[in-house]
Amino acid sequence: MAEKKVSFENKIEEAKKLLENLIDPEITLSKSVEVYKKGLKELEDAQKLLDEAKLEFQEYSNID
Repeated sequence: MAEKKVSFENKIEEAKKLLENLIDPEITLSKSVEVYKKGLKELEDAQKLLDEAKLEFQEYSNID
């Protein structure tokens, strides 16, 4: 089974999908809390990927 590549863009897209779920007027309170937590996790993961890329870029820039 091929593993899905995790990327910043994937994490942001998933967070957007979760946000769309929160906008649904039919969502229950417990489901909205669950979706909210998942959204925060996706955004935290995206931030980590962004931080790693920034560090990699800085390390690469310091090679010159």
